[in-house]
Amino acid sequence: MWRKARIVVLLFILATVAQTAWLSRVRSVEWKEPLRVAIYPIAADGHAQTGTYIEALRLEQFTGIEAFFAEEARRHGLHLTRPVEIMLAPRVNSVPPAPPRNASAFDAIVWTLSMRWWAWRNDEIRGTKPQVRMFVLYFDGNKNSRLAHSVGVQQGLIGRVNAFADEEMTSTNNVIIAHELLHTLGATDKYDPATSRPVHPAGYAEPQAEPLYPQRFAELMGGRIPVSPQRADIPESLAQVLVGSATAHEIKWLQ
Repeated sequence: MWRKARIVVLLFILATVAQTAWLSRVRSVEWKEPLRVAIYPIAADGHAQTGTYIEALRLEQFTGIEAFFAEEARRHGLHLTRPVEIMLAPRVNSVPPAPPRNASAFDAIVWTLSMRWWAWRNDEIRGTKPQVRMFVLYFDGNKNSRLAHSVGVQQGLIGRVNAFADEEMTSTNNVIIAHELLHTLGATDKYDPATSRPVHPAGYAEPQAEPLYPQRFAELMGGRIPVSPQRADIPESLAQVLVGSATAHEIKWLQ
């Protein structure tokens, strides 16, 4: 009797959590009011320079993300002056679990659940909570020439972003944050993982351009600027990026 009762209670809790997560995902792309996005800085490598960089972080370093989404939303006809509202959360002194490599579906589910649990335990924002939480792991650029792949998770609206602790890399970091932010809203990658080159037409900012190459911009979820059939360059800032129509449909800017 008691075992059955415990199972019923557990199923009820799981159903409630699932329903809450589903409602959060739906409301995140209703675009009736600004989407609240928090940036949680983390010194991921333990180096002194990284910690110093994080202590000096200012909200103004991320407002370019707000401006980018405002301009792109307007270009797609969304009547919301400020679709994304960025806030800077207190520094997090713990590192989130790393996503598994070559993960099975089960491994991915387990990691997603552990990431959501970790995020809940490390959210120090008081008052109104953000809808999307972007945990940005900073690394000393002098000791790390390349960083692992970042991840945006729609289940839980959480991002795990790897970034360089370097003022000169602020604009590049913001491109990555914006990319992973759209993953949390349901946008999909639009590049070939084997080559990292954008896939035509969805991964091109101007897929109908004549001539097709070189493209002037990167499509945000395509990741790079196609300059020839064999070459695509990493954008230096969001000024070189657009949100394509396929991505706009995925995040409900277009119906």
